[in-house]
Amino acid sequence: MRGENGNFITVCLKGASQVFFMENVITGALFLVAIFYASFVSQSWATSIGAIVGVIVATAVAYMLDFAASSRASGLFGFNGILIGVALPTFVAPSPELWLYIIVGAALTTIVTAAFAATLTKSWSVPGSTGPFVLIAWLMLAGAYSFGSLRVLSETQKLASDYQLGAASLPGLVEAVEIFFRNIGQVYLLGSWISGAIILLGIFIASRAAGLAAVGGSLLAMGTAFVMRADPSLVSQGLYGFSPVLAAMALSVVFVQPSPVVIGYAALGVIVTVFLQAAFDLILAPIGLPSFTAAYVLTMYLFIAPRKFAPPHPHKPVVDHALNPAAHAPADPTPETRATAATNPS
Repeated sequence: MRGENGNFITVCLKGASQVFFMENVITGALFLVAIFYASFVSQSWATSIGAIVGVIVATAVAYMLDFAASSRASGLFGFNGILIGVALPTFVAPSPELWLYIIVGAALTTIVTAAFAATLTKSWSVPGSTGPFVLIAWLMLAGAYSFGSLRVLSETQKLASDYQLGAASLPGLVEAVEIFFRNIGQVYLLGSWISGAIILLGIFIASRAAGLAAVGGSLLAMGTAFVMRADPSLVSQGLYGFSPVLAAMALSVVFVQPSPVVIGYAALGVIVTVFLQAAFDLILAPIGLPSFTAAYVLTMYLFIAPRKFAPPHPHKPVVDHALNPAAHAPADPTPETRATAATNPS
């Protein structure tokens, strides 16, 4: 299978990068490295395998159903699938039946993504983004409680620190840096701050503006959580920061044209997302479901819908980075330069 801009593997890597709105093969590869590193640290490879299975299945279904070629080639049918592939093994114990569950869930994300595009995007020009992932992950995780072959894991790993234990009102500098990066890594449900740093590098390679937005979103989310005295155990794990990071990127550089007004609008959106994160966590806890990126999705839908003042803004890839060989190749002389060299030989 070949997309308009590359082969199937390339399209899958772009799908991985689209979780953070990027369309860049190197970025997607780095995101997978971040997932693999988190699996290495935890010695649990189910999320890494799930990520690969999820993006492959979701992308393959888009080809099989002959969905829009340009969207396929950009990886827009793969990113919700890779999130399903990471999310389900995070909350459901590995078993043969889990892999069937992931395959079905990833395939379903492609269909729901197309459905969102045909309704929400077509009617209101609001992108579906990770909405299909949230919807399907909620339904499948809820369904897992009813299947004897699937065991839902109820406890998340806790971190031990004075801040997390309530002995300090603010984290120390080192812990604050780790929280900053975990805010980014938790978009992929990764608790490793090093994985978050790798992901941020990948974002900067694809788009400097998007990277700066991710940095600003993580910092503002941290500050808001500290001021509002959010649960330190959740803040320390980056669980108050991942949706605000996506909101910052979506509302400041990805879906709108940057301007001072837009930056202020995005900052408001980030703060609102922190508040919604707290609300979703409280509402969903009694039924045993995580919020996933629901806080970001709701904020983005509400803030993008009235964007008359902010026209769409396609983010441009960064081409002059160290991993791009073309950036260091001598520029091809223009016709004028070649003519001058021909008439004035040295």
